Amino acid sequence: MYQWRIDLRLRGEDPTLQEVQSWKFHARQSLLRKWRGRLAQPRAGSCTVEAIRPVFENWMDRAHGSLTFRLVQVLSGHGCFGKYLCHIARREPTTECHHCGCCEDTAQHTLQVCPAWANERRELVAAVGHDLSLPAMIKSMLESDRSWREVVSFCEHVMSQKEAAEREREATTLLPIRRRRAGRRRRHYHALLQPP
Repeated sequence: MYQWRIDLRLRGEDPTLQEVQSWKFHARQSLLRKWRGRLAQPRAGSCTVEAIRPVFENWMDRAHGSLTFRLVQVLSGHGCFGKYLCHIARREPTTECHHCGCCEDTAQHTLQVCPAWANERRELVAAVGHDLSLPAMIKSMLESDRSWREVVSFCEHVMSQKEAAEREREATTLLPIRRRRAGRRRRHYHALLQPP
């Protein structure tokens, strides 16, 4: 849009309001087509993409709700979850849930099953319904501002507690895999984890 307006002004033309609105509409439609194409063949985050793709237009046109750091962690599964910390971040020796002892801690486990978050889950269920699968939750979030706010509230509350517990484990552990690493030390440690 910016470049289009500059080009017109350099030629001595001043776009009308209708021209600007039309150009914005067509630029947005083009962008949405490109995004739909990319979402059709995701390279990563397929669970999140599959949950959003059926309601993509509603997601883009929603008049309420904004993404927060912790909401994105739950939607993507990239956060203080045993599976992510073990397989991706390589900072946990197992995928175990530290809050209930379950063998695999994921975002869905935290949302639907983990007894540690039963009280928070009751409030979430009251707002979005009993189906806490990612597609159903996203659909509910798009239907009302209240649902969106309840999901954000759940994510903020639960993820902040999970993060605090992870920091506590990092501070008190003797296992090198769980210690927080930064900079050169972190890169060196990850190099050691790579198969020969």
